[in-house]
Amino acid sequence: MRILLVFLSVVFLLLISCSKPQRQDIDFKAWGDYWFQGKAEISSFDLEQYRYGEPRTGEAVLIFVTEEFSRKNHVKLDQPDQAGSDKVSVIKMNQTRDFVTGIYPYHMMLSVFTPTKEQNNSLKITASSQEWCGQTFTQLNLNSTESYKGKIFSYFEKEGDDSFSFTGISEDELWNLIRINPNQIPIGSVNMMPSLFYQRFTHKEFQSDEAFIRIIDITNNRSQLVVTYSSGIRELKIDFEKVFPYQIMGWEESQTRQDGTKEISVAKRKGLKIVDYWTKNKTEDAFLRKELNLNY
Repeated sequence: MRILLVFLSVVFLLLISCSKPQRQDIDFKAWGDYWFQGKAEISSFDLEQYRYGEPRTGEAVLIFVTEEFSRKNHVKLDQPDQAGSDKVSVIKMNQTRDFVTGIYPYHMMLSVFTPTKEQNNSLKITASSQEWCGQTFTQLNLNSTESYKGKIFSYFEKEGDDSFSFTGISEDELWNLIRINPNQIPIGSVNMMPSLFYQRFTHKEFQSDEAFIRIIDITNNRSQLVVTYSSGIRELKIDFEKVFPYQIMGWEESQTRQDGTKEISVAKRKGLKIVDYWTKNKTEDAFLRKELNLNY
């Protein structure tokens, strides 16, 4: 019986991998030359993050790297060569934000895992926040093409440990779609879950909302992705280079308060490095932080 179940599981995964449509109009030769060189792209940003009604000076970092991922378990594979049809290539974004509110600091991290060649939504999205009051962790897992299940673990009584689900795409996926190719971004009206960072700052319920996406030219070399929610409360703008590898140069998040005032958080790039950072863990490697202009 166990052998039969294993066999059926393998067949199921094989059918899934074979049936997935592939992304179109992408030069994957050039894409692979950049993203499959065994290194990560790290960019640092000066950050002005609104929190508790005031702008806070801080720092953000974007780390983009490709990995071999498990379709079934939604984790990085330890032995991808032995994973067979369970293996799927993803681009991973880790985004960190660090800033101080009064006496105590915030440390936040967002991770998004998006298939590179397969035309599919991000398989997994996680976010964590640590500050002196406590910590929270949220995870989304893709059920089907546009259906997610989620869990939150929080020290807030109102949130507690809870489960939820929603249908639509995630705002947090847009960062990876820019890096794959901006032509992968759905333009126009979409059903979208706001960023998990936005949920942390507002403590709003996890539910998707109507949003309008557009891409505009801001200079000869740069474009801007604009996401505007129909509620009028939130707007996201991401500036990126028009040509491959579509590096992200900065972003702006606008939130409208109940009294009509706007809180605008801004990030501007200050450093960039292509490096296999996971091997640079010696004291002698600390100079790399200076090259990235990192302060936190």
